[in-house]
Amino acid sequence: MFGDMMGMMNKIKETQEKVEATKERLKTVLIDEQSSDGLLKVTITATREIRNISIADELLEDKEQLEDYLVLTLNKAITKASEINEAELAAVAKDGMPDIPGLDMFK
Repeated sequence: MFGDMMGMMNKIKETQEKVEATKERLKTVLIDEQSSDGLLKVTITATREIRNISIADELLEDKEQLEDYLVLTLNKAITKASEINEAELAAVAKDGMPDIPGLDMFK
């Protein structure tokens, strides 16, 4: 019994380490998104940190339009980053969960 418990504890510890390593790696995964006409481009990490924003000169002439473009484009990029982040972390967590009878939360 204690061997099984120690094995489960070790597997949980390994999984925690893998989750932390995955979180670090996700800081380097870049997501590029742009407005439908390409006038605004943003780059963010899978951890939702903005790395770059590129704005076409013509957007600088209309503050309201620029604000709209920023909101729409950043929200699209954040949605993609969130999906990647959640999928990666869920995969690591599912792979590392010990087999505990009656605990099938990832199936």
